[in-house]
Amino acid sequence: MSNLTNRRSIRKYDTKIKISQKEMIQILEDATRAPSSMNMQSWRFVVISTDEGKEKLRPVLYGNTLQLETSSAMIVIFTDLKKFEFAEKIFDQAVEKGLMPLEVRNKQITNITNMIPTLSNEGIEKVGLLDAGLVAMQLMNVAKEYGYDTCPIGGFRHEKINDALGIDKERYIPVLIISIGKAAEDGHQSTRLPIESITTFI
Repeated sequence: MSNLTNRRSIRKYDTKIKISQKEMIQILEDATRAPSSMNMQSWRFVVISTDEGKEKLRPVLYGNTLQLETSSAMIVIFTDLKKFEFAEKIFDQAVEKGLMPLEVRNKQITNITNMIPTLSNEGIEKVGLLDAGLVAMQLMNVAKEYGYDTCPIGGFRHEKINDALGIDKERYIPVLIISIGKAAEDGHQSTRLPIESITTFI
């Protein structure tokens, strides 16, 4: 059985196992190979691994304290409403690495510059939620490849988490939290709806 199909949501972790910052950076680098709209990579991560950091997070959780107390880290994923500020950096890197012709880079930047005034924060956020979902699933699969387990957490006080962590709430919108560590118990298996009941072939 592959890691794609044996992943489980784990709530209790081995507290003796700590993921180093170096390894966490590698996991996140691999995770951010996920696709994103216009390659703007609007995901932003806050990795909370210290006791002090976890105590800041505790008041905004609806339960999920077992993950908080036993995981190696809690990774909060935000989407950046000002993601387009990174457009030039992203496309310049592509040009420098020979992945994009300069004329394509210039056309992309012009298109983005012309598009920005037409966009609402709500529209940017909606796309960012999709991007965050893609990187979150990629992160959980990558973690499994590294021998770690995860649990996605959507149940938290979205309106309070920015203040708790000192994050600009006008710019960064919280999407979900992923706990990560080495499982201390087996996760529950779950069923899925049959493909025939959720798919239409035309």
